[in-house]
Amino acid sequence: MNTPFAHQPVMVDEIVALFEHVPPGFVLDATLGGGGHSEQLLDRWSHIGILGIDRDADALAAAQGRLARFGDRVRVHRCRFDRLEEAMEALTIESLSGAVFDLGVSSPQLDVAERGFSYRNDAPLDMRMDRSQLWSAADVVNGYPAAELAQVIQRYGDERFARRIAAAIVAARPIDSTAVLAEVVVAAIPAAARRTGGHPAKRTFQAIRIEVNGELEALPPALDSAIHHTVPLGRIAVLSYHSGEDRIVKERMRAAATGDCGCPPELPCVCDAVQTVRIVRGVPRTPSKSERAGNRRAGSARLRVVERIVDSPTRGRR
Repeated sequence: MNTPFAHQPVMVDEIVALFEHVPPGFVLDATLGGGGHSEQLLDRWSHIGILGIDRDADALAAAQGRLARFGDRVRVHRCRFDRLEEAMEALTIESLSGAVFDLGVSSPQLDVAERGFSYRNDAPLDMRMDRSQLWSAADVVNGYPAAELAQVIQRYGDERFARRIAAAIVAARPIDSTAVLAEVVVAAIPAAARRTGGHPAKRTFQAIRIEVNGELEALPPALDSAIHHTVPLGRIAVLSYHSGEDRIVKERMRAAATGDCGCPPELPCVCDAVQTVRIVRGVPRTPSKSERAGNRRAGSARLRVVERIVDSPTRGRR
Protein backbone atom coordinates (compact mmCIF):
# COMPACT_ATOMS: atom_id res chain seq x y z
CA MET A 1 0.00 0.00 0.00
CA ASN A 2 1.46 3.35 -1.07
CA THR A 3 0.03 6.28 0.89
CA PRO A 4 1.32 9.85 0.41
CA PHE A 5 3.42 11.00 3.36
CA ALA A 6 1.49 14.24 3.99
CA HIS A 7 2.20 15.77 7.38
CA GLN A 8 1.09 19.07 8.90
CA PRO A 9 4.05 20.57 10.81
CA VAL A 10 3.41 21.88 14.33
CA MET A 11 4.25 25.49 15.35
CA VAL A 12 5.86 26.04 11.96
CA ASP A 13 5.63 29.86 12.02
CA GLU A 14 7.23 30.04 15.45
CA ILE A 15 10.04 27.70 14.45
CA VAL A 16 10.75 29.48 11.16
CA ALA A 17 11.03 32.82 12.98
CA LEU A 18 13.65 31.38 15.35
CA PHE A 19 16.16 30.83 12.54
CA GLU A 20 16.10 34.29 10.96
CA HIS A 21 19.46 35.35 12.40
CA VAL A 22 21.39 32.08 12.66
CA PRO A 23 24.74 32.00 10.81
CA PRO A 24 24.74 30.78 7.18
CA GLY A 25 25.04 27.02 6.90
CA PHE A 26 23.10 23.80 7.33
CA VAL A 27 20.30 23.42 9.87
CA LEU A 28 19.67 19.87 11.03
CA ASP A 29 16.14 18.57 10.65
CA ALA A 30 16.64 15.60 12.95
CA THR A 31 13.17 14.17 12.30
CA LEU A 32 12.68 15.08 8.65
CA GLY A 33 9.33 13.32 8.26
CA GLY A 34 7.44 14.79 5.31
CA GLY A 35 9.74 17.82 5.21
CA GLY A 36 7.17 20.36 6.38
CA HIS A 37 9.38 22.37 8.74
CA SER A 38 12.32 22.16 6.33
CA GLU A 39 10.30 23.40 3.37
CA GLN A 40 9.17 26.48 5.27
CA LEU A 41 12.69 27.20 6.57
CA LEU A 42 14.17 26.93 3.07
CA ASP A 43 11.43 29.08 1.54
CA ARG A 44 11.88 31.83 4.11
CA TRP A 45 15.65 31.96 4.72
CA SER A 46 18.06 31.82 1.77
CA HIS A 47 21.15 31.72 4.01
CA ILE A 48 20.46 28.21 5.32
CA GLY A 49 20.37 24.70 3.91
CA ILE A 50 18.92 21.55 5.47
CA LEU A 51 20.62 18.39 6.68
CA GLY A 52 17.64 16.06 6.96
CA ILE A 53 17.80 12.72 8.71
CA ASP A 54 15.10 10.14 9.37
CA ARG A 55 15.05 6.38 9.86
CA ASP A 56 11.74 5.95 8.03
CA ALA A 57 12.46 5.22 4.36
CA ASP A 58 8.94 6.31 3.31
CA ALA A 59 9.41 9.67 5.06
CA LEU A 60 12.79 10.26 3.44
CA ALA A 61 11.47 9.49 -0.03
CA ALA A 62 8.52 11.83 0.45
CA ALA A 63 10.71 14.62 1.82
CA GLN A 64 13.21 14.31 -1.03
CA GLY A 65 10.39 14.76 -3.51
CA ARG A 66 8.92 17.69 -1.62
CA LEU A 67 12.28 19.45 -1.25
CA ALA A 68 13.76 18.63 -4.68
CA ARG A 69 13.22 22.19 -5.92
CA PHE A 70 15.82 23.45 -3.44
CA GLY A 71 18.61 21.49 -5.12
CA ASP A 72 21.90 21.24 -3.25
CA ARG A 73 20.57 23.27 -0.33
CA VAL A 74 19.13 19.94 0.89
CA ARG A 75 21.13 16.87 1.91
CA VAL A 76 19.48 13.79 3.43
CA HIS A 77 20.70 10.67 5.18
CA ARG A 78 18.83 7.68 6.54
CA CYS A 79 19.67 7.03 10.19
CA ARG A 80 18.39 7.49 13.72
CA PHE A 81 19.02 10.97 15.10
CA ASP A 82 21.58 9.82 17.66
CA ARG A 83 23.86 8.99 14.71
CA LEU A 84 24.26 12.61 13.65
CA GLU A 85 28.03 12.40 13.26
CA GLU A 86 27.62 9.53 10.80
CA ALA A 87 25.29 11.70 8.69
CA MET A 88 27.58 14.74 8.83
CA GLU A 89 30.59 12.68 7.78
CA ALA A 90 28.70 10.98 4.95
CA LEU A 91 27.47 14.33 3.60
CA THR A 92 30.72 16.26 4.27
CA ILE A 93 29.12 18.78 6.62
CA GLU A 94 31.53 20.08 9.25
CA SER A 95 29.19 22.13 11.49
CA LEU A 96 25.57 23.15 11.95
CA SER A 97 23.81 26.49 12.05
CA GLY A 98 21.10 24.98 14.21
CA ALA A 99 18.75 22.04 14.62
CA VAL A 100 15.04 21.20 14.74
CA PHE A 101 13.70 18.11 16.50
CA ASP A 102 9.99 17.30 16.01
CA LEU A 103 9.68 14.27 18.28
CA GLY A 104 7.20 11.42 18.47
CA VAL A 105 5.25 9.74 15.70
CA SER A 106 4.08 11.53 12.56
CA SER A 107 0.53 11.63 11.25
CA PRO A 108 1.22 9.43 8.17
CA GLN A 109 2.74 6.74 10.38
CA LEU A 110 -0.42 6.74 12.49
CA ASP A 111 -2.77 6.90 9.54
CA VAL A 112 -1.31 4.03 7.50
CA ALA A 113 -3.00 1.04 9.14
CA GLU A 114 -0.39 -1.52 8.08
CA ARG A 115 2.30 0.29 10.11
CA GLY A 116 0.55 -0.89 13.30
CA PHE A 117 0.98 2.36 15.26
CA SER A 118 -2.69 3.11 15.88
CA TYR A 119 -5.30 1.61 18.16
CA ARG A 120 -7.95 2.89 15.74
CA ASN A 121 -7.07 0.45 12.94
CA ASP A 122 -6.72 -3.33 12.82
CA ALA A 123 -3.22 -4.28 11.70
CA PRO A 124 -0.30 -6.54 12.62
CA LEU A 125 1.62 -5.47 15.73
CA ASP A 126 4.48 -3.55 14.15
CA MET A 127 5.17 0.09 15.22
CA ARG A 128 8.67 0.15 13.68
CA MET A 129 9.77 3.54 12.38
CA ASP A 130 12.59 1.76 10.55
CA ARG A 131 11.01 -1.23 8.85
CA SER A 132 14.40 -2.86 8.28
CA GLN A 133 14.60 -3.30 12.06
CA LEU A 134 13.78 -6.84 13.15
CA TRP A 135 12.39 -5.93 16.60
CA SER A 136 8.69 -4.99 16.56
CA ALA A 137 5.72 -4.41 18.86
CA ALA A 138 4.86 -8.10 18.63
CA ASP A 139 8.12 -8.91 20.43
CA VAL A 140 7.33 -6.53 23.28
CA VAL A 141 3.67 -7.49 23.64
CA ASN A 142 4.24 -11.24 23.45
CA GLY A 143 7.73 -11.55 24.89
CA TYR A 144 8.17 -9.29 27.90
CA PRO A 145 7.44 -10.67 31.40
CA ALA A 146 4.52 -8.96 33.10
CA ALA A 147 6.70 -6.90 35.45
CA GLU A 148 8.89 -5.57 32.63
CA LEU A 149 5.87 -4.83 30.44
CA ALA A 150 4.20 -2.93 33.29
CA GLN A 151 7.35 -0.89 33.78
CA VAL A 152 7.41 0.09 30.10
CA ILE A 153 3.73 1.07 30.12
CA GLN A 154 4.09 3.11 33.29
CA ARG A 155 7.38 4.81 32.39
CA TYR A 156 6.63 5.71 28.78
CA GLY A 157 2.86 6.05 28.97
CA ASP A 158 2.33 7.53 32.44
CA GLU A 159 -0.37 4.88 32.75
CA ARG A 160 -1.66 4.43 36.31
CA PHE A 161 -3.19 1.03 35.49
CA ALA A 162 0.05 -0.32 34.01
CA ARG A 163 0.15 -3.46 36.19
CA ARG A 164 -3.45 -4.40 35.41
CA ILE A 165 -2.88 -3.85 31.69
CA ALA A 166 0.36 -5.86 31.66
CA ALA A 167 -1.29 -8.76 33.48
CA ALA A 168 -4.20 -8.73 31.04
CA ILE A 169 -1.84 -8.71 28.05
CA VAL A 170 0.15 -11.66 29.38
CA ALA A 171 -3.07 -13.60 30.06
CA ALA A 172 -4.34 -12.95 26.51
CA ARG A 173 -1.17 -14.06 24.68
CA PRO A 174 -0.53 -14.61 21.87
CA ILE A 175 -1.79 -11.23 20.62
CA ASP A 176 -1.27 -10.69 16.90
CA SER A 177 -3.09 -7.47 16.00
CA THR A 178 -3.58 -3.90 17.14
CA ALA A 179 -7.34 -4.40 17.41
CA VAL A 180 -6.95 -7.30 19.82
CA LEU A 181 -4.35 -5.42 21.87
CA ALA A 182 -6.63 -2.39 22.12
CA GLU A 183 -9.53 -4.58 23.27
CA VAL A 184 -7.38 -6.21 25.96
CA VAL A 185 -6.15 -2.83 27.23
CA VAL A 186 -9.63 -1.31 27.32
CA ALA A 187 -11.04 -4.29 29.22
CA ALA A 188 -8.24 -4.05 31.81
CA ILE A 189 -9.03 -0.43 32.72
CA PRO A 190 -11.87 0.23 35.20
CA ALA A 191 -15.05 1.41 33.49
CA ALA A 192 -15.09 4.76 35.31
CA ALA A 193 -11.56 5.57 34.10
CA ARG A 194 -12.42 4.78 30.49
CA ARG A 195 -14.80 7.70 30.24
CA THR A 196 -12.15 10.44 30.48
CA GLY A 197 -8.79 11.24 28.90
CA GLY A 198 -9.33 10.04 25.35
CA HIS A 199 -9.06 6.47 24.08
CA PRO A 200 -8.14 4.10 26.95
CA ALA A 201 -5.43 2.37 24.88
CA LYS A 202 -3.65 5.57 23.84
CA ARG A 203 -1.05 5.57 26.61
CA THR A 204 -0.22 1.88 26.26
CA PHE A 205 0.26 2.12 22.50
CA GLN A 206 2.48 5.17 22.98
CA ALA A 207 4.60 3.33 25.54
CA ILE A 208 5.06 0.24 23.36
CA ARG A 209 5.97 2.41 20.35
CA ILE A 210 8.62 4.25 22.37
CA GLU A 211 10.07 0.96 23.61
CA VAL A 212 10.16 -0.61 20.13
CA ASN A 213 11.97 2.36 18.61
CA GLY A 214 14.24 3.24 21.53
CA GLU A 215 13.03 6.82 21.25
CA LEU A 216 13.91 8.12 24.69
CA GLU A 217 17.24 6.36 24.99
CA ALA A 218 18.35 7.96 21.70
CA LEU A 219 17.25 11.47 22.67
CA PRO A 220 19.93 12.60 25.18
CA PRO A 221 22.94 11.76 22.98
CA ALA A 222 21.15 13.21 19.94
CA LEU A 223 20.53 16.54 21.70
CA ASP A 224 24.05 16.68 23.11
CA SER A 225 25.54 15.99 19.68
CA ALA A 226 23.38 18.64 17.97
CA ILE A 227 24.43 21.23 20.56
CA HIS A 228 28.09 20.24 20.22
CA HIS A 229 28.09 20.60 16.43
CA THR A 230 26.16 23.90 16.32
CA VAL A 231 28.18 27.08 15.83
CA PRO A 232 27.79 30.16 18.11
CA LEU A 233 24.48 32.01 17.53
CA GLY A 234 22.97 28.86 16.04
CA ARG A 235 19.75 27.60 17.64
CA ILE A 236 18.33 24.23 18.66
CA ALA A 237 14.52 24.00 18.77
CA VAL A 238 12.75 20.91 20.10
CA LEU A 239 9.06 20.00 19.92
CA SER A 240 8.06 17.29 22.40
CA TYR A 241 4.66 15.68 22.88
CA HIS A 242 4.66 13.93 26.24
CA SER A 243 6.18 14.40 29.66
CA GLY A 244 8.97 11.83 29.25
CA GLU A 245 10.33 13.56 26.15
CA ASP A 246 9.98 17.01 27.64
CA ARG A 247 11.79 16.03 30.86
CA ILE A 248 14.78 14.83 28.84
CA VAL A 249 14.82 17.94 26.63
CA LYS A 250 14.61 20.26 29.64
CA GLU A 251 17.36 18.37 31.47
CA ARG A 252 19.82 18.29 28.54
CA MET A 253 19.24 21.96 27.78
CA ARG A 254 19.70 22.86 31.43
CA ALA A 255 22.91 20.84 31.55
CA ALA A 256 24.29 22.71 28.54
CA ALA A 257 23.16 26.08 29.94
CA THR A 258 24.90 25.48 33.29
CA GLY A 259 27.79 23.32 32.17
CA ASP A 260 26.08 20.62 34.24
CA CYS A 261 27.55 22.31 37.30
CA GLY A 262 26.90 20.52 40.59
CA CYS A 263 28.28 23.22 42.88
CA PRO A 264 25.98 24.86 45.45
CA PRO A 265 24.40 27.93 43.79
CA GLU A 266 25.50 30.25 46.60
CA LEU A 267 29.20 29.34 46.12
CA PRO A 268 31.69 29.93 43.27
CA CYS A 269 31.98 27.08 40.76
CA VAL A 270 34.97 24.83 41.38
CA CYS A 271 34.06 21.97 39.02
CA ASP A 272 35.24 23.59 35.76
CA ALA A 273 31.73 23.67 34.33
CA VAL A 274 31.50 25.12 30.81
CA GLN A 275 28.30 26.78 29.64
CA THR A 276 27.64 26.11 25.93
CA VAL A 277 24.10 27.50 25.38
CA ARG A 278 21.69 30.08 26.67
CA ILE A 279 17.96 29.46 27.06
CA VAL A 280 16.01 31.52 24.49
CA ARG A 281 13.31 33.43 26.32
CA GLY A 282 10.09 34.94 25.01
CA VAL A 283 9.29 32.04 22.67
CA PRO A 284 5.75 30.63 22.75
CA ARG A 285 6.04 27.22 24.39
CA THR A 286 2.75 25.80 23.19
CA PRO A 287 0.70 26.09 19.97
CA SER A 288 -1.97 28.76 19.64
CA LYS A 289 -5.58 27.90 20.41
CA SER A 290 -6.46 28.05 16.70
CA GLU A 291 -3.63 25.67 15.77
CA ARG A 292 -4.67 23.20 18.45
CA ALA A 293 -8.20 23.28 17.07
CA GLY A 294 -7.03 22.63 13.51
CA ASN A 295 -4.26 20.09 14.08
CA ARG A 296 -4.93 17.24 16.50
CA ARG A 297 -1.20 16.50 16.84
CA ALA A 298 -0.53 20.03 18.14
CA GLY A 299 -2.62 19.54 21.27
CA SER A 300 0.18 18.27 23.52
CA ALA A 301 3.15 19.97 21.84
CA ARG A 302 5.73 21.87 23.87
CA LEU A 303 8.56 23.92 22.36
CA ARG A 304 11.96 24.55 24.00
CA VAL A 305 14.80 26.52 22.42
CA VAL A 306 18.46 27.21 23.19
CA GLU A 307 21.10 29.29 21.42
CA ARG A 308 24.71 28.21 21.13
CA ILE A 309 27.26 30.56 22.67
CA VAL A 310 31.03 30.74 22.61
CA ASP A 311 32.20 28.23 25.21
CA SER A 312 32.41 30.04 28.53
CA PRO A 313 34.46 29.03 31.58
CA THR A 314 31.67 30.23 33.87
CA ARG A 315 28.38 28.73 34.89
CA GLY A 316 25.18 29.84 33.25
CA ARG A 317 22.54 30.10 35.97
CA ARG A 318 20.07 31.71 33.58
